[in-house]
Amino acid sequence: MNALQNLILSNEDETLNREVKAYQEKLTSKTNEIPIWERQWLTIEEASEYSGIARRKLRELSNTSGCPFAIWMGNKIHIIREKLDKYTETHNRI
Repeated sequence: MNALQNLILSNEDETLNREVKAYQEKLTSKTNEIPIWERQWLTIEEASEYSGIARRKLRELSNTSGCPFAIWMGNKIHIIREKLDKYTETHNRI
């Protein structure tokens, strides 16, 4: 390859890298754009902040068999916000 071809390829690589980085930033910031009360899935930390229930208690509840608001995705627990709302409305003590 000659020097001109190398220069063109390196410019294309730089452009691609910038586009990939911009896309990655957009993906990671998207979660922060949606208000917590509108999200379908919450982490334990977000659910605790949203509901006022301690993280430890949410983990304990989500580890019980048949928990209606928790779903496991791999090794992470996710809380279904609407089901958590229903659960807290029907249980006086948690």
